[in-house]
Amino acid sequence: MHEPHPLFAEMGELVHDGNEMEWKETARWIKFEEDVEEGGNRWSKPHVATLTLHSLFELRSMLLNGTIMLDMDASSLEQIADLVLDNMVNAESLPFDCREKVREALLRRHRHQHERRKETSTSNMSRLPIIRSLAEIGRNHSSSKMEESSPSAQSTTTIANLSKPTEFGRFLSVPGAGSASTPSTQGMEQSHSTASLSRNLSSGSALGELNGEGIHPKGNTHFMRKIPPGAEASNILVGEVDFLEKPLSAFIRLNHANFLGDLTEVPVPTRFLFILLGPAGGLANFHEVGRAMATLMSDEVFHDVAYKARNRNHLLAAIDEFLDAVTVLPPGEWDPSIRIEPPAAVPSQDQRKRPPEKQKDEPDEEEDEQKLREESGLERSGRLFGGLINDIKRKVPWYWSDFKDALAMQCVASWIFLYFACLSPIITFGGLLGHATGNNMAAMESLVSGFVCGIGYGFFSGQPLTILGSTGPVLVFETIMYEFCKSKEWDYMSFRFWIGMWIALILLILVAIDASVLVCYITRFTEENFATLIAFIFIYKAVENVLDIGKQFPINTHGDAVLNYDCFCTYTNRSSYPENVNWTYLNKEECLLKNGTMMGAGCDTPHYVPDVFLMSFVLFVGTFIISVQLKDFKNALFFPSKVRQFFSDFAVIIAILSMTGLDFYAGIKTPKLQVPNEFKPTLENRGWIISPFNNNPIWTALLAFLPALLGTILIFMDQQISAVIVNRKENKLKKGCGYHLDLFVLAILIIICSAMGLPWFVAATVLSINHVNSLKLESECAAPGEKPQFLGVREQRVTHILIFLMIGLSVVLTPVLGNIPMPVLFGVFLYMGVASLRGLQFVDRLLIIFMPVKYQPDHMFLRQVPLKRVHIFTIIQLTCLVILWVIKSFSTTSILFPLMLVVMIGIRKLLDFVFTRRELKILDDVMPETTKRTEEERRQLAGEEGKADIDPTGNLQIPLANGNIIKIPLASINISEEVNKTGIWKQVNEGGSAYKDDKKKKSPNKNSSKSKKRGNKKDAVSDDEKTRLSTMAEEEEEEGLTIKIDSCLAINYGRGNVKANGLNAAETSV
Repeated sequence: MHEPHPLFAEMGELVHDGNEMEWKETARWIKFEEDVEEGGNRWSKPHVATLTLHSLFELRSMLLNGTIMLDMDASSLEQIADLVLDNMVNAESLPFDCREKVREALLRRHRHQHERRKETSTSNMSRLPIIRSLAEIGRNHSSSKMEESSPSAQSTTTIANLSKPTEFGRFLSVPGAGSASTPSTQGMEQSHSTASLSRNLSSGSALGELNGEGIHPKGNTHFMRKIPPGAEASNILVGEVDFLEKPLSAFIRLNHANFLGDLTEVPVPTRFLFILLGPAGGLANFHEVGRAMATLMSDEVFHDVAYKARNRNHLLAAIDEFLDAVTVLPPGEWDPSIRIEPPAAVPSQDQRKRPPEKQKDEPDEEEDEQKLREESGLERSGRLFGGLINDIKRKVPWYWSDFKDALAMQCVASWIFLYFACLSPIITFGGLLGHATGNNMAAMESLVSGFVCGIGYGFFSGQPLTILGSTGPVLVFETIMYEFCKSKEWDYMSFRFWIGMWIALILLILVAIDASVLVCYITRFTEENFATLIAFIFIYKAVENVLDIGKQFPINTHGDAVLNYDCFCTYTNRSSYPENVNWTYLNKEECLLKNGTMMGAGCDTPHYVPDVFLMSFVLFVGTFIISVQLKDFKNALFFPSKVRQFFSDFAVIIAILSMTGLDFYAGIKTPKLQVPNEFKPTLENRGWIISPFNNNPIWTALLAFLPALLGTILIFMDQQISAVIVNRKENKLKKGCGYHLDLFVLAILIIICSAMGLPWFVAATVLSINHVNSLKLESECAAPGEKPQFLGVREQRVTHILIFLMIGLSVVLTPVLGNIPMPVLFGVFLYMGVASLRGLQFVDRLLIIFMPVKYQPDHMFLRQVPLKRVHIFTIIQLTCLVILWVIKSFSTTSILFPLMLVVMIGIRKLLDFVFTRRELKILDDVMPETTKRTEEERRQLAGEEGKADIDPTGNLQIPLANGNIIKIPLASINISEEVNKTGIWKQVNEGGSAYKDDKKKKSPNKNSSKSKKRGNKKDAVSDDEKTRLSTMAEEEEEEGLTIKIDSCLAINYGRGNVKANGLNAAETSV
């Protein structure tokens, strides 16, 4: 039994040019069909092969009645031709006087589409000289296992003794009687040069060089890149000739794949050949049969059977299975000339393959969820720090690969993109934090915190794809604590030190008791609400910041109005400066500094700077559009795939550089990125180490426990929800999760940041989502027409480490970073917010509300859940999102935001009473049950989910809504026997089967039985008809092959003494 390889199928047709013939390539398959266009100058787009049902029936008839030769030992096309023709002559399906003509046609030159047609002598059109000795003849016929058609019955035989001269000597035509170097010219023209010989590599010596020295024939090396590694070829040769009366067909499988010269377009060895030659006038029909054979060879199931088949019946069973799985399109409802585009995702064919011996019970959903939680480390270990230890054991084997896997250009693009994406929020957050905390912590402290936390988290975390950053709830918490300390006249940084220590201690306790297992209650409902909220915040803030530029640099909307700027400074009684100051020349800032007053009618007239806001808007929109368009450029129709992938990976970087260049060229003074240029604390009177008390009462260390509880909830929820989103199974992560390890590392980092007076960094949702999206892996599209498949994410630590290493070095890069316009970074924020919304089911369901039913996308949840129930679930989720937005928007309530996330989990739990378990599994995730179900409850649940009853006779009983019961027999059906009973099948057999010698005796009662309707072998009256009506004329002793048709039906490829009509109910034998 042979091991299946990927197959490249090529079809060639015999074309006539006057009296000369040659094989011309007309179509090829890897997974999808490509045809040579009618003009003959180019290949068509890859498309799904659409076959006529008649061509499939006729192909089956040819496999049933034609020549089948399996495991042939041959190393050249000449040897194959001799073996096939000798078999046909012996089976009396080919007249002996036509043998040489067929042989000559088979050995004609093969011309491929990629070759430039040259006008040469007629010798190029002739077939190659055949160089073969008598010793080669005996070697060729001695060890091939074949199937032939006998005159009496189409039984399968192995011709192991073909080398005996007494049996086949009279059918062998020896071209030359001299040495192997003296070619014969009997019955054909002699090639005028040895160029054709070396080109085709068809002689024994040429093949010896090829196999021994690894010399491959020159082929389409450009297309070779599309061929999967280890691929073999299947060549289909069809054509019409004027010396045959009926079609000849042969299916050949070589025992060892060999290079057969220029037979194949690409230099891959040939394993299968299908030959179909027939009389003139039937080329169109032969073409369709050839397409059917090539499509079958590209089919995953038939392809496997073709490699493993031991006889004709295995092939027939495979084509019957293909017919059983095929879909028929009505001729009046579609245009056959339309080429069907390849699907975005090819469905798995596993259900058609070998089924299990016993039908297993449906897997329990709760057990599956439980197993998934155990693999993710979300199951209690029962010991202190057990979850942390398991996380470390899970991640240590991958640690070295976390650095090796980063050796890709995609990681460079992700690093630079996320650096700018992280830098601007850190600086912006630093400015807001400085304003909220009296500059105790500002931009410099945020940069140092990003460096410390990012490097530490990148090296030691369980999930380095999660990006740390500053969040809004943390800013609100810091603001409240600063105002509280200010009112009590306490040192804010010292009190914050103890808050951080308590937070870290509580987090360590949570790690010790495996509290991270609680994240299994964070389902899609909660995480998508949180992710959508953060994405909307990014979008809203990006637009708001651009509009703020318009307020700073307003546009004059009244161009005809005369502007009055008459405004001067004058002193007041409260002024403490000497009166000799020239107040008139002071500007507004200097005047206010000296406690002066601005007077005049033009003091309120704004100073319009229209170009700044307009340019800022152009930079903002341009950055967003370029990022979006280039990110999707990998699916464009232009340029090679590597170029498209490069532009896609570096989309945001190209947008930043191009818009920065445009701003530099325009010379307009748009707001620029402000980065600290000195490495020192913002406040000169504080150092990098915080004093624990600094004149604060000692009992404040204990009082800090209360705000620390709130801060712990805030940090725990922010961290774990972002981690759940990154670790969702849709991302196909292979290196496992690390919830406990992440929380442990975060606790250590909070201790460091509290001691150094640095902001606390936690997982940033939008940044983490964009980090994952920037590292997504897709299959390198090999087969033409095949859509790239999502393979997973490039899991590594290097990008995270480099991002925050550059954050720490930003102080040194101030001269360069100071040239980047802020509107460009706002455009990046807008892109990240929009990009993080992609793939969220909540957003898809939200858009469906506004779509008419006939325009709604074909989402899987719409197939399985009523539309009304989908809308109800979406509205509930939208209501929760609005509540979160309102709570976040007001400073007095924003501190409750982390608690509201816990409330969201409770609301989701209540939905168990509104929706069924099946609906929630489709629209959301199944939440863990508080108690284990008993076996009886599981059986009842399984029964409720629609397990059908089977009556004593073996029929499947399905109750209908009207009270009736439909019964479906589970007994297998013999497809061959059923097809044989149809009238069209008889017509196909009569018109397309291999013919017998005209002198063969007919059954004497044939005419009397014409009016009798026959559908199986026992009704047949002639040997030939018996052969056609049954595919099991002989007994099998070989082990069968089994492929699956559906969940209850399997095809067994012959096992034991199976007779034509003696099938049992457990298998379908063909």
